[in-house]
Amino acid sequence: MNNGVYLTLMDVARFDMFKRANGWQLMKKAQIHPVVVAENITFRKSLTLGQSFTIESKVIGWSDIAFFIEQRFVVDGEIYARAIVKLRFLKSPKGTPTPDEMFEVIGTWDAPVPKLPEWVIDWDQSSGLPKGREAAPSLWA
Repeated sequence: MNNGVYLTLMDVARFDMFKRANGWQLMKKAQIHPVVVAENITFRKSLTLGQSFTIESKVIGWSDIAFFIEQRFVVDGEIYARAIVKLRFLKSPKGTPTPDEMFEVIGTWDAPVPKLPEWVIDWDQSSGLPKGREAAPSLWA
């Protein structure tokens, strides 16, 4: 598998996670869909053709504007690759619901609120780009 296939399979696994939790149906009814803002993936071992693996997906926390999901490629209980995905939601025809507004759509969080690891907060702050309508000139330093 090449690196792009991992990202594609992670998309499918997140859809599956939302669908199984009935969130996809509730978001569709509210005309809301998820979008990936950023991803950080680390590859530890290669997956080979025909090798069985699972993808584990878990919400590890959220900020005032986005959710963070950890996804792992696992073979026989061992992590082969791990990713952190920063996810926002868009509402048609216009709008970006906050996590609090998303909980109004999909239901309340019924577990202790997870605390984002410091390294995820640092990664999020240091890797961000300006918002879509702000200038982001391509200048090499």
